[in-house]
Amino acid sequence: MATVIEAELIRFAQELVKLRSYTGQEKELAMFIKDKMTQLAYDQVKVDGLGNVFGVIGNGPTKILFDSHIDTVEVNDAVQWSVGAFSGAIVNGKLYGRGAVDMKSAVAASVYAGHAIKKLGLDKGKTIYISTSVMEEDYDGEPVHYLLENSGIRPDYAIICEPSNSQLALGHKGRALIKVDVQGVSAHGSAPEKGVNAVYKMNAIIKRVEALGQKFMGIQGDRGSLALTKIDSDAVSLNAIPDHCRIYLDRRLVMGEDEQGLAQEMELLLDGTDATWEIHSVAGKSWKGEDIVLHSFLPAWEIDEAHELTTACVSAFEELNGCKPRMTTWDFSTNGVATSKRGIPTIGFGPGDDKLAHSRDEHCPVSAIVRAFEFYTNLVAHF
Repeated sequence: MATVIEAELIRFAQELVKLRSYTGQEKELAMFIKDKMTQLAYDQVKVDGLGNVFGVIGNGPTKILFDSHIDTVEVNDAVQWSVGAFSGAIVNGKLYGRGAVDMKSAVAASVYAGHAIKKLGLDKGKTIYISTSVMEEDYDGEPVHYLLENSGIRPDYAIICEPSNSQLALGHKGRALIKVDVQGVSAHGSAPEKGVNAVYKMNAIIKRVEALGQKFMGIQGDRGSLALTKIDSDAVSLNAIPDHCRIYLDRRLVMGEDEQGLAQEMELLLDGTDATWEIHSVAGKSWKGEDIVLHSFLPAWEIDEAHELTTACVSAFEELNGCKPRMTTWDFSTNGVATSKRGIPTIGFGPGDDKLAHSRDEHCPVSAIVRAFEFYTNLVAHF
């Protein structure tokens, strides 16, 4: 059975990559996954109001959630890929295409793990939720928050299947997206002295941002970071002095950093200026037409190495591989922010190198997809 399932698993992963599923445009892929779960005899298959697809195996008291998001970032350089960006081709033992790493290989591994768990009877005394969530790329955590809030799912444990190079991810850094605004006074470009150039005013703040970012980089050990990621301005024409300038800051967070501390940091950064700031909110609509808003402050989370979820993962990995897994922490934010906020013990494990996410020629070793499938299946037996 194992060889047959593995072959089907890899074909499924290839089909997932072939179907484009940009954020907010996941309908076709969501329906494909829904049909696959139905074909694989899941006990229940549901699509929630946002468009998340989740399957249920078993009905026991121990509840375990596996989450993988199905949306991807866009491809704007397809002609420069050496292997088609939506080919789903396997070259030298690696699955190529957008989402191969982030994170359709994990979707395939978890969906087929649900199937194997049922086939092998590992669901006895457990309820297994296989979540394939939408819109993670722009709305980290919000889709899973919606799922948990509206589905009645109350897992005891959560496994986030983001790429971890087949290591155990014990947490992730947090993230805040900050918008800083400066007002100026418009004037004709031929008479700049009659206006106040908002971009020039912002320049002093940019220098402060750069200095604070450098200070973070000099911290030894676990540290946050600060980077200016976007700047734009408004003017009534191209020959007018801009009367508004805004910048966006990406602030990475470590354990213990909260919104109150961030507010103090920003007030100090902008001291003596008339700039205003806010934590940026991102709003959009899902493929089902449901509104979604992300308040872009996502705290860091971590799980202790001695926690029962961690030890179960270590045992499951060691049983399959003959050695203990390496431990890591993700530098990026994940849907784990939603489960950890609710006090659900959360850990990460997924196939592929996260450094290849969003990159040209994104690819994932086929062997890593199979290992993830085996790990997810075996992990359930350790509860």
